[in-house]
Order: sequence, then structure tokens, then C-alpha cells
Amino acid sequence: MELRQLRYFIKSAELLNFTVAAHNLYISQSTLSQQIKQLEDELGMPLFDRIGKRVRLTEAGSQFLPFARLTLSDAESGRAVIDDLKGLKTGELRIGVTYGLSTLLTPVLVQFSAQYPEVKIIVEFGTSEDLLDKLKSTRVDFLLSFLELQDNDMFISQRLYESPLTLVVHPSNPVADKKSIAIKDLKDIPLVLPAKGFHTRHFLNQALAENNVQPNIKMELNDINTLLQLVETGNFCTIMTVAAAKGRQTLKTIPIKGLNVISQASITWPKDSYRKKAALVFTEMIKKQMK
Repeated sequence: MELRQLRYFIKSAELLNFTVAAHNLYISQSTLSQQIKQLEDELGMPLFDRIGKRVRLTEAGSQFLPFARLTLSDAESGRAVIDDLKGLKTGELRIGVTYGLSTLLTPVLVQFSAQYPEVKIIVEFGTSEDLLDKLKSTRVDFLLSFLELQDNDMFISQRLYESPLTLVVHPSNPVADKKSIAIKDLKDIPLVLPAKGFHTRHFLNQALAENNVQPNIKMELNDINTLLQLVETGNFCTIMTVAAAKGRQTLKTIPIKGLNVISQASITWPKDSYRKKAALVFTEMIKKQMK
């Protein structure tokens, strides 16, 4: 049984599509199928039911999956220990970041890269839920997000700071001169909002429903950079955390009375897994950035 076979099996189990899994692993589908078959032969049981072009986990596959993940995680931890012994002269740092924290991340990336130029940094942007799946499967070392997690058997979170939701506008927008607005006024303001898969959008929707407000939503986007560019035209406003808008000097924030939503930024780690030195150094830089 080889680690690459476990990696191939885990990816295939997550996607339930050999073609897509092979593409994500940068291998041919025939190579993937061959390695999965060899793993099944060694275990003496099929891990997947093949139904035409579709696959699904067998009972054996479902039972084997958590052990495969644990084995791969332990192997990655072992590799991280060896890399740390080299004194941050080599290795990789894989960071999962929700879009709203990109402005926090950028200066720390510059600082870390200047101090440890031999460490390769891989940044994965996405929604909190998507990134949590990547943390679960050890595709990132830690996660920066606004996801409010209770410590459990799989994850442990450290709070960074709190940031309220606010109206974000360009100075040329008609509402830009207001010191604050009421939540009911959102029905008259053209808005571009983060898509519904975003953590802040979920809590925004709850607050709007509780106040019986139908916002004037013109667009929904899953790309925060494009969303903010639209706001910079002066034609639209958006609602996001104060921290997310912090890096845009061309924009201003306006408090929304009645919208009492506070997002908590946090660092989330896999519980009981080895924390590589590069990750610990990076997260300490982030904490100092917030002081």
C-alpha cells in the first residue's frame, strides 16, 4: 500500500468522479484507475461501485476512507517534522483563506517570504465551508476565516478579532455623505453582494429576514475583488466586514443601524495534528499584524 494510492483514493472518494479526480491530481485517468485497482486488490475488497461513468463508495470504501485520511495526515506530519529540522530552509506552507481576509493576509505574505525565501507558499482562496473540507483532507495547513467553530474532535480555532458588517461605498455614491443608514434603507440602495455560499452572506440574510427587509440586490458575485471593483465605480454599494474593506483606500464604510452582525475572524487548525514550524511562525506574524 503506497501513500500515493491513498491520496488517489481520497481524492476520488471526495469527487466521486475518476475523470475529475485524475485532472485534479495531474495524472491520467488510466493511471488513477490502475492505482485504485491495485489498492483494491491488496485490500481484497472493492472500494468503489462503478456504474457507467459514475462511481460511488462501497461500504468498504466508506469504512476505509477515515483511516486513509489519518494515515496520509500522519505521513504529512512526519514530513513536516523533517522539514522543520532543516530550519525553514525548505518545505511548503499551505494556507486556506476566506476572501474577506485577503487584506490581512497580503502584508504577512510579503514579510514571511522576505524572511524565509526558501519556503514555498501555496494560498487557497474559497468560502469557509470549501476551505474547511480542504483542512479536513490536509490540503491546507491551517485556515483563516470568519467561520465560528466550536472546538471538536477534528478542529480547534483561535480567535483573531471581531469585525462588524458595514455598508461599503465609493465617495461618489449618493449615500457616501451619510454618517449612518438604517437597515430598512437597504431596500432603496443598489447593492452588489457576496454570493450565498459566503459566511457573511448567511448572517446578513438572517438579519434582513428578522427585520423584514427586502434589499435591492442588483448582482451576486463569488469573487470579492470584482465585487469591490464594481463598488469603486460609484454605481453600487456592498455589505461586508469592516476588515474586508480595510485595504481599499478608495472606499469608505458607513455603519448600518439595526444590523448588529459581528463576524469573528479566526485561525483554525486540525486537532491533534503536528503544526509545522512555518505555519506557527506565519500565524504569529498575523497576530502581531492585528495589534
